[in-house]
Amino acid sequence: MIHHAWQTSSEPEESFISAAASHWEMVVTQQGDSARLTVRGPETRATAAPIPQGAVFFGIQFTLGTFMPGLPPGRLVDRSVTLPPATQGSVRLDGSRIELPEPDTADAFVDRLVRAGLLMHDPVAAADLRGDVVALSPRSLERRVLRATGLTRGAIRQIRRAERAVELLSEGVAALDVVHQAGYADQPHLTRSLRRLVGRTPSQIRPRATAQ
Repeated sequence: MIHHAWQTSSEPEESFISAAASHWEMVVTQQGDSARLTVRGPETRATAAPIPQGAVFFGIQFTLGTFMPGLPPGRLVDRSVTLPPATQGSVRLDGSRIELPEPDTADAFVDRLVRAGLLMHDPVAAADLRGDVVALSPRSLERRVLRATGLTRGAIRQIRRAERAVELLSEGVAALDVVHQAGYADQPHLTRSLRRLVGRTPSQIRPRATAQ
């Protein structure tokens, strides 16, 4: 159920550009003696996000198809929720008290959520998003994916395409070649998509030494 776990600390900047993302995540922010857990939903556009100063962050990004029944992704699209504290080092989620996860306890943390019924996984939605053949109608699949991710299948495809374009541009691939490899209609289409979903243009993404 864990797609990716990450750690970082505050940068000497006031904000950063948060790119569109189809995965939702839980983020623990530690500042001095206090810590809080924030659930960040999927994002359909690039936004500027503030950077708390003097903070250390640990995040767990969940696989597509994994969701919380009490706080489903559909309620979290383009927003986040900071869970209320229960005691120092724990928060309340859907009436239950859960200990804050740490990098070496992420798997055990997720297992506890599953056993408590606070975290579920839809294998049908996950299989469809992997590209597997699923014996359901397109309408039924759309409903399953929307319930499990908060996003439509089309929105997820657009985000994935933008992520692929960023990967290619970062490797120095020319924008026109990225258009064909990532499946855009033309270069203006690529530029509009990246500006909306990533907050940058192709020329801003490509390494300066190879930018055209």
